[in-house]
Amino acid sequence: MQLTIRATGENAKMVSYLLAKNPNNIYERNQKGHLVRMFYSKFNAEELEATIFVTPDPLEMLQNKSNSYDITHYINDREFAVSSIFCSFIRSALGTALNGQPKEEYSEWVGHRFPLALEFGPVSSSLSDKQLEELFKPMGYEVAISRPEIRYSFDLKEKSSARTLILTGHQTLQNALRHLFVLIPVIDNYKHYFIDEKEIDKLERYGEGWLEEHPLRELIYRQALRFKEIYSLVEKPAANELIEEPVKKARLNDMRYEKIIETASRLKPKSVVDFGSGEGKLAVQLGFMDGIQELLAVEPSQTETLKAIRRFEKAKEQAGFVEPEPLWGSLFYYDERLKGKDMIILCEVIEHIDAERLPKALDTILHAYAPESLIITTPNREYNELYDMDDHFRHDDHRFEWTRKEFQVWCSERNHQGHYELEFSGIGEEQELQGQPTQMCVFKRKVNQL
Repeated sequence: MQLTIRATGENAKMVSYLLAKNPNNIYERNQKGHLVRMFYSKFNAEELEATIFVTPDPLEMLQNKSNSYDITHYINDREFAVSSIFCSFIRSALGTALNGQPKEEYSEWVGHRFPLALEFGPVSSSLSDKQLEELFKPMGYEVAISRPEIRYSFDLKEKSSARTLILTGHQTLQNALRHLFVLIPVIDNYKHYFIDEKEIDKLERYGEGWLEEHPLRELIYRQALRFKEIYSLVEKPAANELIEEPVKKARLNDMRYEKIIETASRLKPKSVVDFGSGEGKLAVQLGFMDGIQELLAVEPSQTETLKAIRRFEKAKEQAGFVEPEPLWGSLFYYDERLKGKDMIILCEVIEHIDAERLPKALDTILHAYAPESLIITTPNREYNELYDMDDHFRHDDHRFEWTRKEFQVWCSERNHQGHYELEFSGIGEEQELQGQPTQMCVFKRKVNQL
């Protein structure tokens, strides 16, 4: 199973920087026994061609599975067709491009539309050629589908049932990869991993800007989410259908923001810094909080900041909204403007930073910026067991995920001067052994500790 990315034109070389892979080297990684390789077959001033392919270990896939006695894996095509398994294998290799996070000097190319061709296969799917075309054409692709000719020594068939797809069009590399990471699992007849509400968050993240308007939206969601209990959370009722208000299970991201807003409202800050504010979803909610006079949205990504500004523009039309001030910034660069604020918030930020670099960043916040309070949220690794994720992190860009004990020890170590009281809690559905999916710590400055 493989994917080939071709780019043409005078800026084709920039795709290599977005992929963050050196054209002179072969990328090779072992993913739990499955070999992932990536190489450039063409790289010149106006043409680039990079191929990523996986050599799977079918037996490794069955390790520790209840059906490990089954021999059908020897005779089916599951491990050798482009599928949700393939996406999970290559996600780490393509994570920089998929998340739009190249080195800072190349960030302007994240939004650049290249003449691209994406070729992937073999595809084994119950969907017809026409359905496959209808999945990709709405985003502006020309779709070509081919089947290899085969020659049997007996009369069986002339062409393989496996297909190769070639998509051509002007796309940003990030959007092109997001299209694939949403639609390849849709094409797949199965899913190899546990599906729950977090799958909706992934669809919304990768599908932003195109999925909601896709004419086959319902098919995509139904195929991606598989189970009625999950699909019902996003299913749109028919126009003539009698609607009864369903009791919908809140999504984790919504619960996370709700908990932060609830905690912040209790502490009544007048000035707030949302560090790593991304596209501004939390900052907008903070802007409606009672008593807010100053709100700074600090983000290192220009692309995410532009999305946030558009979000702020829409929100400021509503009464009682304090518009956040976007600031370019990083945890690793001291900024005098952030000093002495009532509250700083790090919502799902620390796990995106190498653990060895974090102490210095947190010391800067607690002792140089010295806010009255600091709120930190981060995933609880123990809960990953319920997602059937084994050793995988919840996001490709996570550098670590801590247990509750590890998080509590780390926060206590950062409070080595004892200026803050620490308050720990969880966010999301609680399980007796694994706790809650998100953990939170609130640092509250003690009286007379300046």
